[in-house]
Amino acid sequence: MTRILIADDHDLVRETLAAYLRDMGDLHVDQASNFQEAMAMIEKTGSYELVMLDYTMPGMKLPEGLLKAMETNEELPVAIISGTASPDVARRALSAGASGFLPKTIAPETLISAVQHLLKGGIYTPQHFLDSAPGNTADIHLTPREMDVLRGICEGKANKEIARDLDVQEVTVKLHVKTLSRKLQARNRTHAAMIARDKDLV
Repeated sequence: MTRILIADDHDLVRETLAAYLRDMGDLHVDQASNFQEAMAMIEKTGSYELVMLDYTMPGMKLPEGLLKAMETNEELPVAIISGTASPDVARRALSAGASGFLPKTIAPETLISAVQHLLKGGIYTPQHFLDSAPGNTADIHLTPREMDVLRGICEGKANKEIARDLDVQEVTVKLHVKTLSRKLQARNRTHAAMIARDKDLV
């Protein structure tokens, strides 16, 4: 059976990716929540036919982490996944030897096609993404209160908890979530947290 390892510190993202891949059938998908855990799993169970590493999870750095993973996985495919990395980061990862770069925003059917391509020894390069303009952190202007709310989101707190911490009404927090998500171009709270972390906003 083909074995795949997904390493990502966002539980929801990791579980969703794993569920998509399991639907392909005849796949065994293991999961790790940080870089060190991923390397330990490879060393313990042997090389995977494909390793997918989150670009910004704890312990992961480019190109060092990628090169370490490639060595540990005995040169079998290692791909980078990310929710908010720029096209420049994607190009760096591919130049450093990654077998592919998979934005977490790609459609499930595209993800499955990409993984099938990688398992056959191909290189997956999302050309449309690579050609897109990189985002600029300097263009993001959040108010101090929006930053407070964003920190709460990144800590996994519900609106009610954030409202209590900040001594404001829950409806006020909801409004801040809406405005900061728009400024970050985030689809939802989870995406906003991913963007904040990847851009070192919190």
